Amino acid sequence: MNNDPTSDARALSALPSVAARAIAFIGIIIAGFAGALIGYSLIELQCEGSCDLPNSIGLVSGATISAIGMSIVVVLVLRAVGEWRELEDHK
Repeated sequence: MNNDPTSDARALSALPSVAARAIAFIGIIIAGFAGALIGYSLIELQCEGSCDLPNSIGLVSGATISAIGMSIVVVLVLRAVGEWRELEDHK
C-alpha cells in the first residue's frame, strides 16, 4: 500500500488549478462591478430629485444579481474543464 500523497494527487483531486480558481474569482468580481454600474445607471437615468436610496438599491441589487449569475457560469465552466482533463487523461 503506497501512502505517498504525491503519487496520485493529480488523479484523486477534483479541484481545478489555483490559476483557474483565481481567474474565476477575478471574473466574479468584475461581473459584480459591472452589475453595480448597470444597476446604478439604470436608476440614475429614471429617478428625479433625491435618489440616494434608490441608487443604492440599484447598485447593490445589480452587483448581487450579476455576481450570482457569473458564479453559476464559473462553476459550470470549471466543471467542464475538469471533465475535459479527465477525458484527456484517459487517452
